[in-house]
Amino acid sequence: MAIKLPSSAYPTRFLRWVYFSSSCIADISETPEIVKLKDSSEFDQNLNFLRNKLAPDNLIRVLDRTNDLNSAVRIFKWASRQKSFHHTSNTYYRIILKLGMAGKIVEMRDFCENMAKDRCPGTEEALVTLVHTFVEHCRIEEAITVLVNMNLGGYRLPIEAFNALLGALVGGKGREFQKALFVYKEMVKACVLPTVDTLNCLMEALSATNQIDLALDQFRRMKNKGCNPNSKTFEILVKGLIENGRVDEAAIILEQMFKVQCQPDLSFHTCIIPLFCRENKIEEAVKLFKMVKDSDLESDSFIYEVLVRCFCNNLQLDSAVALINEMIDSGMPPKHYVLVDIMNCFCELGKIKEAIVFLENRQVHETAPFNILLEGCCNAGEILAANVLLERISERHIADCQSWNILIRWFCENEDIKKAYTLLGRMIKSFVILDCATYSALVVGNCRLGKYEEAMKLFHQICARCWILDFASYSELVGGLCDIKQSEDAMEVFHYMSMKRCSLHSLAFYKLIKCVCNSGQIKEAIRLWQLAYFCAISCCIATHTAIMQELLRSRRAEDMLAFFSQMLMVGSNLDLEVYCILIQSMSKQNKIKECVLFFNTMINEGLIPDPDQLFDQLSFMANHSQLSMISSAIDRISGGDILNSAMYGLLIAGLLKEGREHEARRLLDSMLEKGWVPDATTHNLLIGSDVREAMSQAMLFDDSASLDSVSNILAEGLGDT
Repeated sequence: MAIKLPSSAYPTRFLRWVYFSSSCIADISETPEIVKLKDSSEFDQNLNFLRNKLAPDNLIRVLDRTNDLNSAVRIFKWASRQKSFHHTSNTYYRIILKLGMAGKIVEMRDFCENMAKDRCPGTEEALVTLVHTFVEHCRIEEAITVLVNMNLGGYRLPIEAFNALLGALVGGKGREFQKALFVYKEMVKACVLPTVDTLNCLMEALSATNQIDLALDQFRRMKNKGCNPNSKTFEILVKGLIENGRVDEAAIILEQMFKVQCQPDLSFHTCIIPLFCRENKIEEAVKLFKMVKDSDLESDSFIYEVLVRCFCNNLQLDSAVALINEMIDSGMPPKHYVLVDIMNCFCELGKIKEAIVFLENRQVHETAPFNILLEGCCNAGEILAANVLLERISERHIADCQSWNILIRWFCENEDIKKAYTLLGRMIKSFVILDCATYSALVVGNCRLGKYEEAMKLFHQICARCWILDFASYSELVGGLCDIKQSEDAMEVFHYMSMKRCSLHSLAFYKLIKCVCNSGQIKEAIRLWQLAYFCAISCCIATHTAIMQELLRSRRAEDMLAFFSQMLMVGSNLDLEVYCILIQSMSKQNKIKECVLFFNTMINEGLIPDPDQLFDQLSFMANHSQLSMISSAIDRISGGDILNSAMYGLLIAGLLKEGREHEARRLLDSMLEKGWVPDATTHNLLIGSDVREAMSQAMLFDDSASLDSVSNILAEGLGDT
């Protein structure tokens, strides 16, 4: 087999460079790395052969059969030193190709430079062929190295080779924009004019790197460069705009395509129609689809399938059915997932009877569409129709285990376990093997009727088969067992499901933790909570507070901070109850600093306890002379209607004891503004404080200013004393 480049890319004089054995290329690509010679016998034999018959063709034959790269390079350099020998473009081509296919870029660069300097006849053609060969074998760095040396040597690479290299860079997995830009700059340096394919590659690179505005600039300047946009141009721009969330602009570009009467190819339609469908732009998608039908293009099933799904998602049932009929008439029977989409549409519109007729008229034999229809019947309460449909597809051997499970599940969820077991008997008689979904349905049915003993028997059968129940069944079973306070059975189920990494509803898990805590098994509750984290079970705040309340009740307050730290590590939310429990726990342990920290954090987050809890917390702070440490929190809660008369008295007395007279008087002002009178104890404390301040002021100033509102009130209380 020969490697043949496109005939349009090269004139006739290039063709002698095009044909090389593909087996030779394969041999070169497997050439080992340059290493020190261990056995020089092959090298010596080749050298002896060339001493008597040194000619370009003989040198090429020797290079081809020399497996060791180091030997090949030594032979080539030896030939260079012979006075009677001159390298040709063929010999340079061979050594450069050999090194390039082995990934030896540095070594091949030197030979490219020498080749350009020697200016052998046919050098330009050889270098062009090297670029194409490297591109075809995904040796992009090697191709760029040849390109650079061509430009440095004054050789011009044809635009087709530039386009091939740009296409490889843009279409590759890495989409290397910087390298594509470098190649484009080299093309400009070589004074090679771009074609529409060149600009398409550039716009695609810009679009792939989220530089769609620059791509649009290139599009607007295409005419200045003597190029007209083609189908690929519009495909790149429309796709780029849609993927950047600029769907309306994409529609404008599409209108421009219609305006210039550019006929899009099938690749355009296959790419763009699904994108417009994904963005729910049905009008644009349908317009393009009509263009496909009006043209000579043969539309494939993929475009039909995408449009059917789009119509179904928008509940345009008639349009979807019409497309299905077109597919069948065109010899493209719709795949099962297309029928699933249209069945979902029928069911969502409540057209159950029409859906049954649709499947029967088209002699559908796939199971999935019928299962969707069975679910639709059950959801619509059409149980009689579902039973009849199941009977029909069972007789036609279309029904599978899931078909039976759909109806069994419906009966179980609607607390009609008797009919579920009747259906189960028919299922077994039809030689359908039960699966874990069947057991899951039966577990739900028994739980709904409170038959937890029967549900546990089914669960043990599941365990014996190493199967698992579904999410809803586990939640029903665990939650129900906790409701009847069977914590041991509930824990058994949870341990099994956690071992299988199954999840559980957050409410069911809360019930489990609450049940275990109420039975006094706080250690087990914490262990279950830790297991839940590894099973990705979502825990509500009530679950955490249940554990914390039990820690508080069981006099394990010392473990509270350890559990709280674990809550923070897993990112648990904190609410008012959590803070109140923490403060209560810390106060029992006389951990004053922790109480102050939690109280300040709670108030800063806008969480205010009820009056009784708040009074107890403030009392603890006052008794330990810590009111000054929560002064900012006091300011927050004193600004509204949170504090009552007793709390004001407590705070005023406590602040005075801590020597914070200014804050105490400010609180008294606030208290009096609300119409409350301080109790006798607070009153006496304030009187004593004001007498001391008045005497101090009299010694310093003869003509003192009038006292503030608090001082005036206290002076009136003192009278003439």
